Amino acid sequence: MEALSAADLQLVLDEIAQAMREAPDRGTQACYIPELARVAPDQFGIALCLADGQIVQAGDATTAFSIQSISKVFTLAIALGRLGDQLWARVGREPSGAAFNSIVSLEHDKGIPRNPFVNAGAIAVTDAILQGLQPREVLADLLRFLRMAAEDDDIHINKAVAASELANAHRNLALAEFMAAHGNLRNPSALTLGTYCHQCAVEMSCVQLARAGRFLAGLPGAPRLVSPARIRRINALMLTCGHYDASGDFAYRVGLPGKSGVGGGILAIAPGRASIAVWSPGLNAQGNSKLGSEAMERLARATGWSVFG
Repeated sequence: MEALSAADLQLVLDEIAQAMREAPDRGTQACYIPELARVAPDQFGIALCLADGQIVQAGDATTAFSIQSISKVFTLAIALGRLGDQLWARVGREPSGAAFNSIVSLEHDKGIPRNPFVNAGAIAVTDAILQGLQPREVLADLLRFLRMAAEDDDIHINKAVAASELANAHRNLALAEFMAAHGNLRNPSALTLGTYCHQCAVEMSCVQLARAGRFLAGLPGAPRLVSPARIRRINALMLTCGHYDASGDFAYRVGLPGKSGVGGGILAIAPGRASIAVWSPGLNAQGNSKLGSEAMERLARATGWSVFG
């Protein structure tokens, strides 16, 4: 398919945003985190950061939202930078085939999470980064990484969302304690979990998130934060594990590495072409943005972007 210009892509995004505005079923917000349940459900934003640095956007693309599990992509990058392949002794690289907060596979695998994008895996990654540091240092490092990636200092943690999440983190605490029982948590569970909840409470807009994903797309001019070899591995994990038990379906329908969050955001990567961020707060049954997933499928179909050719 012939490469699309920024003007062509703007028309595509405008059509997608219009279709999403008219969608009768917008999914259901993450009501188990009260602060997320309060977000107006009628919002939709999408943004692309192209190879030449241009931003193409439509809808509520400059409205900040809670990135939640999308933060796991960036903490994984930080952890690999610090620990290298030693990290894989504590977390696997296989799709879970289960819900993002499931304890079933964790029990089967004796406290080793299947991958770094399910909750247990992300908690283990956060625990690994915490080793020898204070939570405030880890969170400061995360914000510094995100601000460098997006070249935007206006990225912050929403403390109200973090507190809301922590107050309702019973299942995540169970995951942490289960890993601790198997020797796969090195810090106190409360310390690791508090750090994890604040990590998930980072707020970004679609424009900021698309810019932050540039380094994963290998775009010219993007900050060089991770080696090319690690970028390939992170993208591989996003493709196979980034949408939990709907990862295969997303790969089939969209064909791009992507990571979702229960705040309704999705970060997707078209290597060499664009970094893509989409947001709509209503979720489908698997905990991924309903309209965001549909918008990504429409975008992939319109552009022909796919890692499968």
